[in-house]
Amino acid sequence: MTNTDFDFLAGRWNSRQRRLVEVLAGCDEWYEFDATLDCQVLLDGTGVFDVLRAPERDLEGLTLRLYSPQEQLWRIWWAARTSGGQLDVPVVGRFDNGVGTFECDDTWQGTPIRVRYRWSEVDTANPRWEQAFSADGGQSWEVNWAATFSRP
Repeated sequence: MTNTDFDFLAGRWNSRQRRLVEVLAGCDEWYEFDATLDCQVLLDGTGVFDVLRAPERDLEGLTLRLYSPQEQLWRIWWAARTSGGQLDVPVVGRFDNGVGTFECDDTWQGTPIRVRYRWSEVDTANPRWEQAFSADGGQSWEVNWAATFSRP
């Protein structure tokens, strides 16, 4: 079986990253920076690996995505240089009508949260990714990191 969900992401990308200054603090101040993303689709589409680099912010991280054909679900792990070699708790989900939504339970600075990654506009020249946190079990969400991608 071949999975094509993340084929749109294969190759090299430039991106504009936007992050909240303070997360889950009622903050509406953002900072922006440029980054590159190098992505490989592997294992007939059931494995996707990428590296995000933003030298201006001293940020380097990797994403591992693995698809379970039996469950028809993706698990997505993130690790950054600052994570001490640890993968984050994986967000889990799938694509529906061209939008990928992936969620998990985690903690942020000791507070239990729900994490959501969302991929949209994947059929355009500028796919969009965002991360949001919910401190109320998914009733409300605060987007705290967003990125728009373009080919170099």
